Amino acid sequence: MTAQPSPLRRRGTARTRSVATAALLLSLVALTGAACDASDGTDTDAPGGPGQGVAAAELPALRLTANVRRDAREVPVDRVVEVGAEHGRLSRVRLSAGERQVPGRLTDDGSAWRASARLEPGTAYTLRVVGSDGAGERVAESRSFRTRALSLAEQTFASVAPLDGETVGIGMPVVVTFDVPVTDQATFEKHMTVRSEPQQAGSWHWMSATEARWRPRKYWRPGTRVSVDIDVNSLPAGGGIYGQESRRLAFEVGDAHVYRVDAAAHQMRVFTNGSLVRTFPITTGKEGFTTRSGVKVIMEKSESRRMNSETVGIAAGSADSYDIDNVQWAMRLTTSGEFIHAAPWSVGSQGSANVSHGCTGMSTADAAWLYAQSRRGDVVEYVGTDRPMTVENGWGDWNLPFAEYRDGSALG
Repeated sequence: MTAQPSPLRRRGTARTRSVATAALLLSLVALTGAACDASDGTDTDAPGGPGQGVAAAELPALRLTANVRRDAREVPVDRVVEVGAEHGRLSRVRLSAGERQVPGRLTDDGSAWRASARLEPGTAYTLRVVGSDGAGERVAESRSFRTRALSLAEQTFASVAPLDGETVGIGMPVVVTFDVPVTDQATFEKHMTVRSEPQQAGSWHWMSATEARWRPRKYWRPGTRVSVDIDVNSLPAGGGIYGQESRRLAFEVGDAHVYRVDAAAHQMRVFTNGSLVRTFPITTGKEGFTTRSGVKVIMEKSESRRMNSETVGIAAGSADSYDIDNVQWAMRLTTSGEFIHAAPWSVGSQGSANVSHGCTGMSTADAAWLYAQSRRGDVVEYVGTDRPMTVENGWGDWNLPFAEYRDGSALG
C-alpha cells in the first residue's frame, strides 16, 4: 500500500510547484521481509545524490520504500526491516525503540538499507528516513509501528554451557539447552556459531528438540580460545515458536587433563599435557552395578554432597540402599549417577576389588588432590568392563566417531 505524500520542507534552488511536487514525492511502500534481534546501533549516513546539472523537468520523482506499514500493530518479530530509494539515494535511516537503536547497513550506492538485528516482541518502533533526489533536494519522513506480542509459551530460551569466561577441560562440548522444543532445527543451526583460535573443525549434534551440542573433531587443544554465538532472538523455531534471546559467550581451554581408569586393574592414571603425573588405587562398580567403559567428561564438581540410592532407582531399605550426607570431593560423570568421589569406607578394597554402586571411589586425600586440579570438561577414559558408555548419558559425545557425530547435524 502506497502512503499519501505529506507536505515536505525543501532546501535548495526554487522550482515550479508542479515540478517540486513530482520530484519530492515520498511514499513508504509495504514489501515482504524475513526474520532478525534488536540491539544498539548508530545512524548510517551517505553522501548527497548526483544529478545537480540535470534539468528539473527531466528528474524522475524520488520514491522511498519500506517493508513496514505506517501504524502497523502486528508486525511479525521475524520481519527484517528494509528501506529502499528509487531515483535518488538514502542519506540516513534510523530505526529505534525508545533510546535503543537497531543497527543496519546502507548499500554503497545509497539505494537500500537493511537492519542487521531482529525485532523484539510487543515493542513500539519508529522508523525515520532521510533521502535526496537527483538534484540533491533532501526530504524526510518517519513512521511508527508495533510488533506482535509473544507469550513465554511462544518463545524458547537457550541456556549455554560452559559459562562466559570459564576455563574448561579439553573434552568440554558446547551444550545448548532450549526450554521449549525447536522443530525447525536447520534454521536455528544456521544461526548457531562456534569459532576457535586456533581453528578446529567440529560439528553440531542435536540430541533432541531441546538440546544441541557442538564438539571438535578431536579433543580441544590446550590454550584454545572459543567464542559461541547463539543468534536466535526472534528467529522462527517452528510451530509458531520464536527464539527468546540471543546468547554470546567466550571461554578458554586449560591444560589437557586425561584420567585413565582401568576397572579390571582397579587403577587410575592421571595425565597432564600428555605426561603421567600420578597413579591412584581406586574401586569401581560391583556386580550388578558395573561402571560404564568409554569416554566420560566431568560435568560438575561438589566439595560435599548428599548421595541417596533412591535417586538412582535403589529402593530405601533394600540390601543395596544408602544415604550418605557428606560425600566429599564429588565430580559427576554421567546423568545416571556415576561420580568420582572420596570413599573412605572402601579404602581396604581400593586397588584390589570393585565394591561400589558404579562410582569411582578413592581415598579422601587422593580425591582431594584430584578435585583440586580438575575442571569441567576434563576427560575420564574408562576400560575394563563390558558395559558401554552411551552418548546421551551425560556429555558422552566422544563415544561416537566424528563422522557419526556429524550426522546428527540438522544441516547434514
